[in-house]
Amino acid sequence: MASESLQDIYVEQLKDLYSAEQQILKALPKMAKAATHEDLRSAFEDHEVQTRTHVERLEKIFTQLGEKPGGHKCKGMEGLLAEGDELLEEHEESEALDVAMIAAAQRVEHYEIAGYGSVRTFANMLGLGDQADILQRTLDEEGDTDKKLTGLAETVINIDAVQE
Repeated sequence: MASESLQDIYVEQLKDLYSAEQQILKALPKMAKAATHEDLRSAFEDHEVQTRTHVERLEKIFTQLGEKPGGHKCKGMEGLLAEGDELLEEHEESEALDVAMIAAAQRVEHYEIAGYGSVRTFANMLGLGDQADILQRTLDEEGDTDKKLTGLAETVINIDAVQE
């Protein structure tokens, strides 16, 4: 097996995140459309706009590295989104659909948080402070989205589902 450097792993993980973000961009409109609660629909729509910014940031980093972002498929995100699709199908007529979508969305957010935390650390270790700062901004936004989803679940959506 060929020896890989931290730089190689960094680029590989950035490609994984880029693929994940591209997949998320395709899923978010479907999730927004399926959401029955207006605040959840709005959260998904807002996150789609934010995800486009995440893609642009990754593209900037790839340009700085002299690398191309494509050529990799994030199988982890593919699996998480497939599970989300199953939840949509299973609960499409249910009062708990929004609850299920938040659970699926938070799995996606946690996957992204883990990925962005790792590449941010790699960038710091490689002396790429500007890239680490860019990645930290995205990491912070993913964490904020997770907190927003938790807030919606705990203050409105889960409560509504219990009362239904």
